[in-house]
Amino acid sequence: MNSSNPSFAPMPDAQGFFGPFGGQIVPPALKQVMDDIDQAYETIRQREDFQQELADLFADYVGRPSPIFHARRLSQQLGGAQIHLKREDLNHTGAHKINHCLGEALLARFMGKKKVIAETGAGQHGVALATACALVGIPCEIHMGQVDIEKEHPNVIKMRILGCTLVPVTRGAATLKEAVDSAFEEYLKDPQAFFYAIGSVVGPHPFPKMVRDFQSIIGREARGQFQARHGRLPDYVAACVGGGSNAIGMFTAFLGDAEVALVGVEPSGEGLDKPGRHSATLSKGKPGQLHGMACYVLEDEAGNPAAVHSIASGLDYPGVGPQHSYLKEQGRVRYETASDKETLDAFMRLSRVEGIIPALESAHAVAWAIRQAPQLRPDQHILVNLSGRGDKDADYVAKLLDL
Repeated sequence: MNSSNPSFAPMPDAQGFFGPFGGQIVPPALKQVMDDIDQAYETIRQREDFQQELADLFADYVGRPSPIFHARRLSQQLGGAQIHLKREDLNHTGAHKINHCLGEALLARFMGKKKVIAETGAGQHGVALATACALVGIPCEIHMGQVDIEKEHPNVIKMRILGCTLVPVTRGAATLKEAVDSAFEEYLKDPQAFFYAIGSVVGPHPFPKMVRDFQSIIGREARGQFQARHGRLPDYVAACVGGGSNAIGMFTAFLGDAEVALVGVEPSGEGLDKPGRHSATLSKGKPGQLHGMACYVLEDEAGNPAAVHSIASGLDYPGVGPQHSYLKEQGRVRYETASDKETLDAFMRLSRVEGIIPALESAHAVAWAIRQAPQLRPDQHILVNLSGRGDKDADYVAKLLDL
């Protein structure tokens, strides 16, 4: 993040709303805590020493800027548009999550917090936060659903090596929503001393704004890199969407470019016609409230958050970031889906055609690009945010495909 060109979007408003979405739907006792975090963030992000420390860490610790790779062989096979990959998978810890985890850990240190708490789905946020907390010297506690622990064993081991306390969550579906619930309960025990480092652009204000700002470096880099190489902007920019941090990080820099189509790709799982077997919140959900925010929500017949499913643990969430909800209603971003099967096919195809093993989350966006490219001309360009690498998914995919 460069303090001379932060490129922050003008939203949300002072109350944390993106149109009708967002806000602070929290108990009165937490209202002041959230406001204190917002005030501390607004103070620290304007300080040159903070901006310089974060910029140095991005360069020398994360390895930014992440490159853009032209997937030539894949593009040639498809016979349509050129596909390019923003290589967030090359970041330290293997995904985009380190971008906001460093920012949150530095903020927690600035505020004098005694412990950082978070949830994780696929484990990428957990690994990144455990890494950042080890770096700044703050104890870290990660809550993770038992189902995801079993699917994402490599990330579980990394978190333990990094010294965090891992809390298995066995209630309900034992996936991401339950991990969020568990982590928030622990946070409520002492919100003055603890810092809840939310893992996406979700939750009460200021987290959707704050995580977006830290992740916006993806789009700023990508926009400049693409223009420098091609003398123009891409025709399409695509990213997977669960909570939505990698997507909003990529999209923010392009929101004012009307000629660039923005596409968020949600998981249709085993089928949009099968309640509980997909996680396509923006495609099949409706406005509601979840985890301290107003956003699109998938609900069951009783009005509770619905059961969800995705082959990618990081996307099985019944809500979505409030800014995504707003961008959907404004029509600025088109939200489409990819199924488990399409995603698995994209995972294997990118691995074997380009030698890049993507995270199953990121493979949703790759699947959409594979589907879309043949419908376009060879002089058109699709830029995909490859938000993470697939090391964590390799054992799981091997079992699914009997490799």
